[in-house]
Amino acid sequence: MGIAFTFPGQGSQTVGMGKDLADGFAEAKAVFDEVDDALGERLSHIIWQGPAETLTLTENAQPALMAVSVAVMRVLESRQGARVTSARYVAGHSLGEYSALAAAGSLSLADAAKLLRIRGRAMQQAVPVGEGAMAALLGVDVESAAKIAAEAASVTGLVCQVANDNAPGQVVISGAKAAVERAGEIGRDYGLRRAVPLPVSAPFHCALMQPAADRMAAALAEIQIGEPKVPLIANVLASPISGAEEIRQRLVEQVTGAVRWRESLAFMADSGVRLVIEAGAGRILTGMARRIDERLEGRAIGTAADIEAAGQMLAQAG
Repeated sequence: MGIAFTFPGQGSQTVGMGKDLADGFAEAKAVFDEVDDALGERLSHIIWQGPAETLTLTENAQPALMAVSVAVMRVLESRQGARVTSARYVAGHSLGEYSALAAAGSLSLADAAKLLRIRGRAMQQAVPVGEGAMAALLGVDVESAAKIAAEAASVTGLVCQVANDNAPGQVVISGAKAAVERAGEIGRDYGLRRAVPLPVSAPFHCALMQPAADRMAAALAEIQIGEPKVPLIANVLASPISGAEEIRQRLVEQVTGAVRWRESLAFMADSGVRLVIEAGAGRILTGMARRIDERLEGRAIGTAADIEAAGQMLAQAG
């Protein structure tokens, strides 16, 4: 059975995530300690003690989620013998690409933490609070969503584009607040059931993030990126890449480009993947897997109990 490891993005964070891993496994505790050292602060205290509004800040949530994901992978490797090299692919949703690259040995843990701190701050600072927005368009496919966004951009003269193609019927648009709101009205002509505003602090994955993309290009130019142990399914391509320079390029493009998650998992399924393991906090990606392709089985591993239950499953999959 083909395996892929996937890594969650922003929105999966919860106060206390990873605490039982750190308490139960020295390998996990070492991950949080290294991230704290890399950032020069006790991010682990925010992860485990909160408050929630501080953890939710983009500059904290991004490295925090990466830390939990890498902690899961380190414990799976040491306690269950699960090697990332047993997978056909790794993939991560938005910031999860950095988690995937750290798990696959392409980025060091410390560099991934530093890059995500920079990325989180740059994305937050790219657009003044209140000027951008994101909304989930319910009941339309990605092609219709793209038409809705393009028409809203044309009518308003403002940025509006598809940001996430997550799963069938789950497409997110992003851009200027007025344009995103207008898209909700335009969408009725395309069969849109409802446009649900998302509680985000900035309009991610759209052209308004260009200042953040420029900042990441500069930051990534200073970081050593190695060949990943297994290919990464890039968000912006929905196809595998492995070269260091292309990884650098696609990580920059990802800041303003759409997360093509539905296509990424469909590619995996067509390539023989049958088990998709979500390593890290929450179960959001696991819930999407079967919706995207019924051939895929999704399993979430994010707690000590999940680790203990994973041994037999991984042995059978391997």
